[in-house]
Amino acid sequence: MMAILDKLNVVPMSGTIGAEVQGLDLLHDQTPELIAALREIWLEYGVIALRNQPLDPAQFQAFAEQFGEPVEYPFVKGIENYPKIIQVLKLPHERHNFGGVWHTDTAYLQAPPMATMLIAREIPPKGGDTLFASGYAAYEALSPGMQRTLEGLIAVNSSAKAEVTKTREDRIADSATDKAREVLTGEHPVIRIHPETGRKSLYVNTAHTTHFLGWTEAESQPLLDFLFEHQTRPEFTCRFSWQVNSIVLWDNRCVLHNPINDYHGYKRLLHRITLKGDVPHNGSH
Repeated sequence: MMAILDKLNVVPMSGTIGAEVQGLDLLHDQTPELIAALREIWLEYGVIALRNQPLDPAQFQAFAEQFGEPVEYPFVKGIENYPKIIQVLKLPHERHNFGGVWHTDTAYLQAPPMATMLIAREIPPKGGDTLFASGYAAYEALSPGMQRTLEGLIAVNSSAKAEVTKTREDRIADSATDKAREVLTGEHPVIRIHPETGRKSLYVNTAHTTHFLGWTEAESQPLLDFLFEHQTRPEFTCRFSWQVNSIVLWDNRCVLHNPINDYHGYKRLLHRITLKGDVPHNGSH
């Protein structure tokens, strides 16, 4: 492992989250040792980016499978011959982008995905960056009193809210699945313990979280508004500028993301795989 890590150049994206990993060629370098090293870096930084990796869909899926089990996205059909790879697409005439607000992926599922992997296929000449935020940093910056208050709370997450906030990501007109009009609800601890690192993170998001279990929406809203603003403070974030054949893998259990919608008039196409996750827990069950 040490020899592999010595070969790789890890360049942090910010003081808190994210790293670009240089010095590898996925068409030729994939070994169990390399994957283990990448996983270690990913668990430490939450987000890893690899540039200049021209993988076709079969190679992209095979790479993703070394980190976890790809799962079909509930609302969008996959690309031809690859049902577990979906398009993240915005066409030049479209105004809304895919998932264009801070969120973790599909928090309304009982077992939200562990991770998301994207590869860039077509990129606008400028714009279209993605922001990431650390749920670890957000939790650790809360006061001890607020941490204790949140410790026992359960967040209710709904796909119906996502539809309202334009992050249902389902492009109902052209690629929706039969489930696209179902409302899905997931109840998860507000403070989530990461199953691999054991670290605590703040696990709510503005796209999906509607209220706290046992609280009304009106009672929940002031605290949720504070948490939504707190969790995306600039010092908890990093920003990634895409190039064609860039790959990014992020940890959906402790990282929020926000694709910036600043490239109207241009096409942007990425391919996405989500990896199967577990049921979030807070250590009390």
